[in-house]
Amino acid sequence: RTNLGNVVLMLKSLGINDLMHFDFMDAPPAETLLRALEQLYALGALNDRGELTKLGRRMAEFPLDPMLSKTLVASDKYGVSDEIATICCMLSSGNTIFYRPKDKLQLADHAHQAFHVGGVGDHLALLNVYNQWADCDFSTQWCYENFVQVRSMRRARDIRDQLLGLLERVEIELVSDRNNLENIKKCITSGFFYNTAKLQKNGSYRTVKNPQTVAIHPSSGLAKELPRWVVYFELVFTTKEYMRQVIEITPSWLMDIAPHFYKQSEISDGAAGKMPKGVGKSAGER
Repeated sequence: RTNLGNVVLMLKSLGINDLMHFDFMDAPPAETLLRALEQLYALGALNDRGELTKLGRRMAEFPLDPMLSKTLVASDKYGVSDEIATICCMLSSGNTIFYRPKDKLQLADHAHQAFHVGGVGDHLALLNVYNQWADCDFSTQWCYENFVQVRSMRRARDIRDQLLGLLERVEIELVSDRNNLENIKKCITSGFFYNTAKLQKNGSYRTVKNPQTVAIHPSSGLAKELPRWVVYFELVFTTKEYMRQVIEITPSWLMDIAPHFYKQSEISDGAAGKMPKGVGKSAGER
């Protein structure tokens, strides 16, 4: 049930190559191990002999899920390492950034909506939250006014400080380009291309690999927008399978970023058929 990606990456970086015969105290199922190895291979952390690549060695420095560490390492190429460090620390501090007191639901929703202006997607909304908090000198009062959990924010700030130290260690320069939303989204996609879903004719979403029906979490800023292609941070199962923390992407990015993982036929928009009326505009049509 847990993602073993980080454990496998750590063992590989310690020089333990034969994981199938490794003497775990409580061995995980072989299928889970294989899935983790497959994911690390797709992310470029392992080569086809199962050995750690240069990229994998850099990823192993970060105590994060491999998808997040790949995103961080990719931020060097896209020139947005400052923003990506912030997004990673916000994603890592749990799902408790916003709160909605029962007696002030409308006020809280209105305050939260302000971070989503322009339908930027949840990752960029989290970036807006952190940047505005930092601009107000990390004020507790600002958190109360915007219905943001101050403890979660402090935790995110601590994680961010650690990540900045680790970025220095793997020789990634801290570069900021706040307004280059496309590069920030591409960078997130290069770590999370595994988690791609596509809008269907009936208004639901279907994951592209290992197809299953999913929906955008109601708390997401894109829950009413229904973009045609999305990348999500994680799946949570409550009444149904929900995608949490979602951004809209352009499908052609998948071929640029992960040509080894996607076939052209999987991402050509022609396969989508007709969309529900007024739904599922792709990024270019908006």
